[in-house]
Amino acid sequence: MSSNMRAIVVMGVSGCGKTSVAMALCERIGAHLIEGDAFHPEQNIHKMKAGIALTDADRQGWLEQLGQGLAQAVASNQIAVLTCSALKRRYRDALRAAVPNLGFVFLELPLAAAAERVGQRPNHFMPVALVDSQFRDLEPPTGEPHVLTVNGTDPLPVIIDRTVAWWQASSQIAAVGD
Repeated sequence: MSSNMRAIVVMGVSGCGKTSVAMALCERIGAHLIEGDAFHPEQNIHKMKAGIALTDADRQGWLEQLGQGLAQAVASNQIAVLTCSALKRRYRDALRAAVPNLGFVFLELPLAAAAERVGQRPNHFMPVALVDSQFRDLEPPTGEPHVLTVNGTDPLPVIIDRTVAWWQASSQIAAVGD
């Protein structure tokens, strides 16, 4: 594996399957999982539980922490996989600033499927009422570097196979250019 893509962000709206995909990917490639939700400050969690969408300002410190976690993992010679909604280009760019050549796996999912999945999650701080706000904020990563877009409704093994193939191909291309 080239040192060029040592970290991947599994991104998308709530309910798209970020955690399931990231856990399976980590198991498959021997990567270190960073669960983005675990880094939300209490005030953000309280806002979301109350049905209040987070603002860019709410997310700023959280994104900085996630970038630091990715950078530390890469500096420790680990392969890192982060779960993070990364809904806007500026959020993804903040993470890219922390880790050059960062890869993104965008789990694309229709609104109805996201709402259904979020509604089925027990004891999660993200209510169904906020799913619409996620889609309003979403700026798909079309045309951005190192992005793989996959159908979030595909079976998990299909998503993982596609992701691993993309990651390996991206790394081979990078190794030739190193």
